[in-house]
Amino acid sequence: MFYSFKGFVPVVDPSSFVHPQAAVTGNVTIGKNVYVGPGAAIRGDWGGIIIEDGCNVQENCTIHMFPGITLTLREGAHIGHGAIIHGASIGRNVLVGMNSVIMDDVEIGDECIIGAMTFINTNTKIPARSLVVGNPGKIINEVSDEMIAWKTKGTALYQSLPKDCFDSLIACEPLTEIPTYRPTQESLFDTWEKIKKG
Repeated sequence: MFYSFKGFVPVVDPSSFVHPQAAVTGNVTIGKNVYVGPGAAIRGDWGGIIIEDGCNVQENCTIHMFPGITLTLREGAHIGHGAIIHGASIGRNVLVGMNSVIMDDVEIGDECIIGAMTFINTNTKIPARSLVVGNPGKIINEVSDEMIAWKTKGTALYQSLPKDCFDSLIACEPLTEIPTYRPTQESLFDTWEKIKKG
């Protein structure tokens, strides 16, 4: 669902897929090949939200801010299931793990990996290529070339998902039993371990 707010109408590139059960409000700009999953709330009522090309905002994420802030997800940012980004700036090709909380005026440098369930407190600056975990979040290592390679491959799956959704996602009624013609998932997709190593 898209909502205009005080004259601001969300802007979404036609190549991006925003699930009908997501809510996008107000001063929001979504670039190319972005995936937004069901249950995501992207609320540009008190400030602006810019989601650059190739990002994904997965199921049940919340993106919001205090008044007067512009929040940016830079190109290729990957926001895992259930994460909250509140008034932060997320760098290029960053992975924010599932159920993480990134608070106001946080700056996450390019190519960081934020572990699942990490809490990053207000005004924290995280340098590029940092591996961050915990509550409160602490830098525990540098992100290796190998880590960035698998992160980038995972994000590429999400960058191809908008087209797949446009081509094949159809609202339907469930079946009452498994049909004999049902394809196996494994025949449609390589496993993640194989993709990472490829």
